[in-house]
Amino acid sequence: MPRLLGPAVAGTVVVALALPVFLIAGWPLTGWLLGAVLWGAAQALGLLLLRLPLGVGHAGASGVVGVGMMFRAIAVGIVVIAVAASDAALGLSAAAVYGLAYTLELALSLTAYFGSPAQ
Repeated sequence: MPRLLGPAVAGTVVVALALPVFLIAGWPLTGWLLGAVLWGAAQALGLLLLRLPLGVGHAGASGVVGVGMMFRAIAVGIVVIAVAASDAALGLSAAAVYGLAYTLELALSLTAYFGSPAQ
């Protein structure tokens, strides 16, 4: 099982719960859809990268994982900025969906990492 799968699931729940909020508030559903697609694509890339072996004996694979994880955030940022340049409401709503899910995932990941006993 991939490491830290729980925080990713929690982020996915945030994305799912954002849909009714968008419907009730009358915000653009295409913004929610874009945020959800970006979230899903970033998570899929993360799961793919976590299948690579890590550690001292696998320096090349560890480097690929590190660069790939940074690329996820950069790619999402580029897409959101490009969309916001043409439609501010769409870009802002997509950024809000992705940003809330990412913030929860990061908070839970940090809590799990720093809250676990030292090995």
